[in-house]
Amino acid sequence: MKEEEVNRCQIQEWYPKFKSSSVQTLFHELPESFIKYLLDDSGPFLLPLSISNDDALPNRIHKPEEEEDYSISEQQSDNESEPTPQPPSFPELEIQISESIESLGGAIFPKLNWSSPKDSAWISPNGSLKCTSFSEIVLLLKSSDSLVHDLCHAYDSCSDCSITRPTRFFLALRKWYPDLHPEREFRCFVHNHKLIAISQREVTGFYPILTDKKDAMGMVIQEFYEDKVSEKFESESYTFDVYVRKDMAVKLLDFNPWSASTLPLMFTWEELESGELSKDPEFRIVESQMGVRPGLKTAVPYDYLDTSEGSGWDQFLKNADEELRRQTRSAGA
Repeated sequence: MKEEEVNRCQIQEWYPKFKSSSVQTLFHELPESFIKYLLDDSGPFLLPLSISNDDALPNRIHKPEEEEDYSISEQQSDNESEPTPQPPSFPELEIQISESIESLGGAIFPKLNWSSPKDSAWISPNGSLKCTSFSEIVLLLKSSDSLVHDLCHAYDSCSDCSITRPTRFFLALRKWYPDLHPEREFRCFVHNHKLIAISQREVTGFYPILTDKKDAMGMVIQEFYEDKVSEKFESESYTFDVYVRKDMAVKLLDFNPWSASTLPLMFTWEELESGELSKDPEFRIVESQMGVRPGLKTAVPYDYLDTSEGSGWDQFLKNADEELRRQTRSAGA
């Protein structure tokens, strides 16, 4: 894998070419001070001070290891105790991002150059990447381990690596659509300019509707690749993710390098690179409940939250409980 192949998969690089076929997205270049804040794990988890009075998220997330620090500090005098760390502040960035959220309909999901913080969706009150404020975005970004790849390790597998990280980082704000269905998202594998495989993207669930729609979806995805992607994306081998709407229109979601860092989902990298899948694209879905595969951990690690009254998290968790009850009522309606 070459450095230029990785760079082509950055959303700020490919989106202008595929804007008409993708999800509406706005971009903000992130200052270096914000990148350093995301990478800093030396102290307590502090969210930036918000200039908005509408934001109810607490500024601090409690970490278990702080219990020992607290017991030690009780034995120290006031003169010896360290000052309480102050939350950072990014007012200009917050204003710009808030304006973009409003222009995109009031709700977005965030993404950096390559990755979205899917592994931190558990910390959101709605259990998803939906964000309506700057603080909600930062909470997801700061809580994500997967974003460390973008920040520090994007070029680790490059044979001609000359840099350790991008010179510029961007926050992509993608318009939130509440009626999207995970079973309609697919990952497509292109090897030597040929679409060789298609996989169900959400492998943690069995969706019977896919068994009926599989052939039709495979056909429109292949047509989309030939008409919209093959001549525009310059790499020889790569993956791209799409969403197939109910009207069978295809929307482009993302590009990823042909690399072990990209999940092969229903395939393995060994068979993708073996040359065995060289005829019509092999289309794989979860065929039964027995074929469901494990996914990311979604439960909240409770020990990381200070839920005492007045901490801010008590109301935050009440909102999450209410959201769960609302979704349960909707599912039963």
